[in-house]
This record gives sequence, C-alpha cells and structure tokens, in this order.
Amino acid sequence: MTTYPAITLGISGYRAVIEPDRFVPGSYQLVVDGTPQSHVNLDDPAQLHFEYIQRIGHVIDELREPGTPITAVHLGAGALTLPRYIAETRPNSRQQVLELETDLVPFVREHLPLPARANIKVRYGDARESLAKLPAGLFGTADIVVVDIFAGSRTPAHVTSQEFYAQAAKLLSPDGILAINIADGPGLAFARGQAATVASVLPHVAAMAEAQVLKGRRFGNVVLVASAHPLPLDYIPRLLAGGPHPAQAVHGAALAEFTRSAPIVTDQTAVPSPPPNRSVFLAK
Repeated sequence: MTTYPAITLGISGYRAVIEPDRFVPGSYQLVVDGTPQSHVNLDDPAQLHFEYIQRIGHVIDELREPGTPITAVHLGAGALTLPRYIAETRPNSRQQVLELETDLVPFVREHLPLPARANIKVRYGDARESLAKLPAGLFGTADIVVVDIFAGSRTPAHVTSQEFYAQAAKLLSPDGILAINIADGPGLAFARGQAATVASVLPHVAAMAEAQVLKGRRFGNVVLVASAHPLPLDYIPRLLAGGPHPAQAVHGAALAEFTRSAPIVTDQTAVPSPPPNRSVFLAK
C-alpha cells in the first residue's frame, strides 16, 4: 500500500494528506478530512485545476494589466494554490495569507515547496480575529481579497456574516474585489443568503458557477465577486469563455432575483455551509 505525506492538524484534529495527481505529472492534491481542498502543479504554478479556482484566477487576470504586481490577501491557505498563481503570473506582488492551522503551511511547504522569489507572508490565527491584526498600511490597498475558508468540508458560521464581510471589505482598495468561494447544494439556500449578505456590504456583486450548480440542481461551488466600485462587467463573457464550461453568471437584475427573499446573515443568525454528500468527492 502506497503511503503519502500526512499530518494530523493540531487545532482541528483533521488528517491532511498530500497525494500525487496520477493524471497530471508534477501535480499534487491536498486532502483534508477526506475533502480535496487544493491542487498544485509544481512544474507549472499557473495551471489551475479546480473549476472554482480557475474562475477566481480569471478574475485575478483581469484586475490590472497582465504581469502587473498586485496586493492580495488570502483568507485560508490550503496548499497556497492562488498565492503561487499570483507569484507566477504577477511577479513582485505583495501577498498576505491568514491560516488557522499552524502546522498546515509548514507541512505544505515541506512537501510542495514555494517558488524561491514568491513574496508570500503567512500569519496564523482565526481569519476573522486576525483581520484586525494585519498591518495598518494594508487596509484600503488590496486589489483582491480571497475568502476560501473551510474546516474540513464546511465553511464556519462566523466567517459568513455581514459583520465579517464588512471587516474584510476594509482591506480593499477603492476598486478592489472581494472573491468568495461558496459550496452549496440543491436549492442554493446558503449561497443565495451569502450573495444577499455580501450585497448588503458591497453594492456591486456577481455570482459565477457551473450552469447546473447555479440552477440549484447539484452540489458545487459558486464564486461571488464584489466591489464598492462598479464591476467591469464586460469582462464576465471573457471569464466564462475562459472555462470551465458550461458556466453562467448572474449580476444586476438577475442577481436581485437570485437573492430575492434570501435573508441577510448576521452574527446572530449565521450557520456553517451545508455538508456535501461524501460521494461528491469519489472518483468516477
């Protein structure tokens, strides 16, 4: 039996394993508590594998002129897939990562080393509590804040509320974008509530997902992008054309319909994201 690098995370007690991708040479997958959380191609960090990560990557591509350094804050580390992507495609970018599990990033870096010149700083602690501890000079400067926080297969309740998103939005530059990965199942009750909540903090919001997910027919990931500045919506066709397919996006009147009657989530009403059926992660 093949043994892969593994660790029991000290805070959650979850087991984290790094497995090679048998189909893509030089690529690996981080699995936490049985849930695939990250995919990294060490030979080509610009290759993004998971569909929702590809969509966030497309948003990053459209932020500034190609190759221009940006300032990015990542809430949730995983295997540092997007920080690697930014370091590869936008050298000299300034990046901060917040991660709860103090032993996860050292484990990842031991087995999946970061590029030598990557300017990626990692801080440990609860994402919400740690926001206030970031350097004062970072607030109001972030081109993108990525919220991709999972405890195993679920997003904790305290990072799904209006109060949390208001804190995260303070990091953004005037036209900076908040990008949020949301996992939800049929009906999309959780995702609709998250979209309504984000829209109560930042007025310009769009949601992107695989077509069947966005129609609420199966479990999957929805990416929300939000900003205080009007989103350059002309880029959405390019984002969708970049794949994966088939994809849809809702914004404007369509987003208002998407969130109609969905409650705004507060600290008092917040709940974790719904658990997926374990069969979602089984190889077909």
